[in-house]
Amino acid sequence: MPLLYFLAPLGAVLIWSGNMTINQLTVGAIAPSSIAFLRWVLALVVLTPFVLPAVWRHRQAIRQQWPKLAFLGLLGMAMWQGLAYVAAETTSATNMGILAASVPLLTVLLSALILREPPSLGGVAGGLVALFGVAVLLGRGDPLSLLALDVSLGDALMVVAATCYATYGVMLKRWQMELPPWVMLYVQALFATLLLLPGYLLGPMTPVDGDNVWLIAYAGIPASIITTFLWMRAVRQIGASKASIFLNLMPLFSAIIAMLFLGERLAGWHLIGGGLILAGVIMAQTLTQPLTHRHQREHQSQP
Repeated sequence: MPLLYFLAPLGAVLIWSGNMTINQLTVGAIAPSSIAFLRWVLALVVLTPFVLPAVWRHRQAIRQQWPKLAFLGLLGMAMWQGLAYVAAETTSATNMGILAASVPLLTVLLSALILREPPSLGGVAGGLVALFGVAVLLGRGDPLSLLALDVSLGDALMVVAATCYATYGVMLKRWQMELPPWVMLYVQALFATLLLLPGYLLGPMTPVDGDNVWLIAYAGIPASIITTFLWMRAVRQIGASKASIFLNLMPLFSAIIAMLFLGERLAGWHLIGGGLILAGVIMAQTLTQPLTHRHQREHQSQP
């Protein structure tokens, strides 16, 4: 496999990791409800000249699937990133990157619940290891502090956000639609924009100025459009399972970028919690042997 094929997923994860720092820089510069809405407005403005003709050609299919597309837009675009902007006010970019990296593991667990996919050895064992890692991270090195509900609001919101995005991935697999990827992205972004509009109108509408326009530009173009293009290219070239492994680099990239631009420092519990989450994710991705004997025989009989 050519090494060039790894540039697309690497680039996507690097941009997403940078977006964790952008989330932090928005604090005090622009309200969460404003950037969550304006980033998708910008993305739609950029995409419309290129994608709208295809959207019009597939209007009949979109009309039939619009409730599903609206729900996907709510989970994967409105809530995933909208909650992250609110979370940034009370947690660090390093924590956000580590918790975001739990999405592949959450996807495995939710697939077992929603898609009735047989649980694997790695999914269960990795889930327990990663769960302890999340407890270490949320408890700032003291998992028992969670019993007193002593959890940062930002960390808790990131757990909810990661669950939303994992659910988005599972439902995307369950609701396989005969629509081109860019058309699906555009329509979901359109619904996300409509769903975010009430919050934008009711919340503090931060005016766009020189201090925040570049934050909106990064969130709306590299973090929304370019990453989508790179990720779709990565999945096409190396497959979804191999591409998802690159998400494990997000905690490392997020921490390095946060140290360089925000002056954040790593604590021991960052390394322990992040390491456990990373180990759990890798276990879930590599130990795919089904737990039950019946599914185990089916798994072994596959070519």
